Amino acid sequence: SLFLRGLGEGKIFASRCTPCNRTLVPPRIACTKCFGRMEEIVEVPPHGKLLAFTLVAFPFLDPFTGIQRPIPYCYGMVQFEGTDNTFQYFLSEKDPSKLHVGQTVDAIFRENRNGSLADLLHFKPRED
Repeated sequence: SLFLRGLGEGKIFASRCTPCNRTLVPPRIACTKCFGRMEEIVEVPPHGKLLAFTLVAFPFLDPFTGIQRPIPYCYGMVQFEGTDNTFQYFLSEKDPSKLHVGQTVDAIFRENRNGSLADLLHFKPRED
């Protein structure tokens, strides 16, 4: 719920593991590396690197809105700056030839937010 509240404020929250210093988004209770308790919450920048992506060309009912998502669309694995894991989400770019691994992407939020995952519209690639 902390993560969703953060999205409602246009912020990205993560948890940091004190024993091994890993930072994971969304926040979690236990570290995936050392299994230590993750009690420190940090805000990370709303941008990161695109580590992988794919083009989706089949009809899909968006579970956040209940509306069929327009196809085709791209979906990617993003590593927020300062974190040690990836976050999978929709990309604004629909042409995979305009995307590349390592590209910086920015989180784009809805104007009217309500503290749900749908507050994060997509990740938009920066111009290189």
